[in-house]
Amino acid sequence: MNINAKFFGITQIVISAIMMNAQTTTTKLPGDPTLVSTQATFEKLISYDKGNFKYKVEDYFARPKASQFKISPDGQYLSYKEKDKDSKNHVYVKNLKTGKITKALEEKNDLIKSYGWLDKTRLFYTQDRGGNENIHLYAADIDGKNLKDLTPFEGITLNSVRIIKDTPFVIVTMNKNNKQIFEPYKINFNTGEMTQLYENKDVNSPIDNYIFDKQGNLRGYSILENGLTSKLYYKDLQTEKFNLLKTTDWKDSFQIIGFNENSNNKDEAYVVTDLDGDKSRIVLYDLNKDKVIKEIYSHPDFDVNSIGLAGKNRKYELDFISYNGIKNETIPVSKFYKEVHDKLTAEFGDKQFSVVSSDDKDDKLLVVVDSDKLYGKYYEYDTKSKTTKLLFDLMPQLKEEDMAEMRPIEFKSRDGVTIHGYITLPKEALQGKKVPLIVNPHGGPQGIRDDWGFNPETQLFASRGYATLQVNFRISGGYGKEFQKSGYKQIGRKAMDDVEDGVKYAISQGWIDKDKVAIYGGSHGGYATLMGLIKTPDLYSCGVDYVGVSNIFTFFDSFPEYWKPYKEMVKQIWYDLDNPEEAKIAKEVSPVFQIDKIKKPLFVVQGANDPRVNINESDQIVKALRAKGFEVPYMVKYDEGHGFGKEQNRIEFYKTMLGFFAENFNK
Repeated sequence: MNINAKFFGITQIVISAIMMNAQTTTTKLPGDPTLVSTQATFEKLISYDKGNFKYKVEDYFARPKASQFKISPDGQYLSYKEKDKDSKNHVYVKNLKTGKITKALEEKNDLIKSYGWLDKTRLFYTQDRGGNENIHLYAADIDGKNLKDLTPFEGITLNSVRIIKDTPFVIVTMNKNNKQIFEPYKINFNTGEMTQLYENKDVNSPIDNYIFDKQGNLRGYSILENGLTSKLYYKDLQTEKFNLLKTTDWKDSFQIIGFNENSNNKDEAYVVTDLDGDKSRIVLYDLNKDKVIKEIYSHPDFDVNSIGLAGKNRKYELDFISYNGIKNETIPVSKFYKEVHDKLTAEFGDKQFSVVSSDDKDDKLLVVVDSDKLYGKYYEYDTKSKTTKLLFDLMPQLKEEDMAEMRPIEFKSRDGVTIHGYITLPKEALQGKKVPLIVNPHGGPQGIRDDWGFNPETQLFASRGYATLQVNFRISGGYGKEFQKSGYKQIGRKAMDDVEDGVKYAISQGWIDKDKVAIYGGSHGGYATLMGLIKTPDLYSCGVDYVGVSNIFTFFDSFPEYWKPYKEMVKQIWYDLDNPEEAKIAKEVSPVFQIDKIKKPLFVVQGANDPRVNINESDQIVKALRAKGFEVPYMVKYDEGHGFGKEQNRIEFYKTMLGFFAENFNK
């Protein structure tokens, strides 16, 4: 359900980031404001979306009245976000014994992005400013008092947050001392007292991952040497010295995802690795002896990289393994979780479900249930009585029987590679009518993939009679490292071929009107939109570029500081601009240098404070096209970053995009 999750990211910001505002506090707006289209332009486009539609844009993109339910560690409170009349999402806490409800966290100008429980009396939340991803961590009591900015530094961002259970401490990594690298700090979330735990001094070979156990002890770290080689160091528990354990190429995986605290052997850990094969698998590993103890789970077709561990009350036993296959799959392991899984499977059938919160004793579980046609419902599951109770329907206005089917697809590319993806088909297509198609390449592009489930974008498009195609083209994640690597240095080339082959496949199935095909995407998907209009101008009727790259050269030059240690990786993923041959290719697949080939209508959308894809990327493509006499509607929101987080902005964007599609499909 998180559209922004598909967008471009080299470093993985652990805390989910949406966006906010800077317009009221800045005197000079980012980019060139004279390029932005008038409101009248957008209103005219919106007017083209005419019809007797059962659902409005707001039905899909207005935020739920309540969301993000969480149980307190002691099971005495229920927290949740609730939206007010001004679309602010405040966090409330309900006493489950007395029924008393208290506003704990107030959302003002800045969006509250992530939040959760620190202990039974204190909450945390994260915010940035204007979508700049300079994320801060805050803590407050459940009545809103004793509010503290735990990371009160300008221009920093958090890379990770770890709560140390049963203590008043969190461990964060942030780029406080050097904007390019992250270091760990232990913070008392009651007092704000902070201690730096380790120094990360070498910018050329920085530590890019710190490994802590549940007690908050630093057990290992990995160094990214010269941007390409990963060196994993592990602490000898006898000598307390950190010794080199593994040296791997950055394209390979050996990642400690959790220690086996259920074992007497303190060196046992769960590891995701693909060192001895193509697909990532989960193994139990002895880090002191540097050997596999046993394989936990693997799959012949998909990467497996996630586990669920119990809490202290059940001695941290392994509950389940999960992976993203054709659909999201969960393999129950522990006796406790097998019982839960069997009960919920019997109750919810072929729908997806996941446990998103529980008290420390696992007496009550909060479960979210969804599917391709169900946005999501929260249930409370009582593990003692083994009963479920509906807690909240996130989008009751969207009726399952009216939603479109998201169908997994598989086809062969022009060079014989098996490509997977999904197509969301409106009912008209299933009834034999050829319908317009919106091609939606995902962001990333590396390591990201589209998956099965409710997607408000594709459902909105289906409500207008449009199908949506999502292709997991080569370089996508989840299908093994060779598939991902096969797309390196093919961005704008073979990766685009796969998208085009997907369009041809959809047309061949009889679903699609070949004269009404649009392309739309965010971040790399915005770049793919531009390249689609350039590479195959006769295939598409129009395109929407949302926070997309237009010039690989300026894109590289505008990296935020904390991306710069990864620049050598990016050269291997995209193109090495220091290599004359690759620089030539990069110019050929940089849309701004190929604007003469763009013949079909284009709509460009940008968040002004985007630190990943700078506003200059959108400004320059708009300016270059207009210089050629090609009119381009251009929407910029000065209170947004890499994707729109504010409800009113999202709604205006989707209304305008629907009108843009309607205008061009009906020409």
